[in-house]
Amino acid sequence: MIEVEVEAGAWTSALPDAEAVAAHAAAAALGSVQGDVVVLLSDDAAVRDLNARFRDKDRPTNVLSFPAPENAFPHLGDLVLAHGVCAEEARVQGKTLADHLSHLVVHGVLHLLGRDHEDDGEAEEMEAEERAILAGLGVPDPYAAEREDQA
Repeated sequence: MIEVEVEAGAWTSALPDAEAVAAHAAAAALGSVQGDVVVLLSDDAAVRDLNARFRDKDRPTNVLSFPAPENAFPHLGDLVLAHGVCAEEARVQGKTLADHLSHLVVHGVLHLLGRDHEDDGEAEEMEAEERAILAGLGVPDPYAAEREDQA
């Protein structure tokens, strides 16, 4: 089960189908994995507070993933996304908000499933998995510009 909650109305003002976009991306990232995920579409202030409390980083970020403990199964965890940060990133990167939201939800769900990007090898594997899932959703490669810049 995937539950999407809209805490910040800016999400649906900017993207009326934000709930459906997030749910579709989360389902694609889960694939055949059984489990529940909650996605909270929030604002920068709420994400900043959570980032400060749980990661000692007093600033908003695009997405936070909170994996559930194993004994909470089938609940896999929660994602929280900051509208302002996500909207600005999408604008700067020349992406639609829907595509960026899809990417960040896929990224967050993969974290809930234990994927990480702490070293280059892990990052390459996780990004490849993200690209494959997003391609299935019709979302362009979110890392294409970075690779072009590195070439």
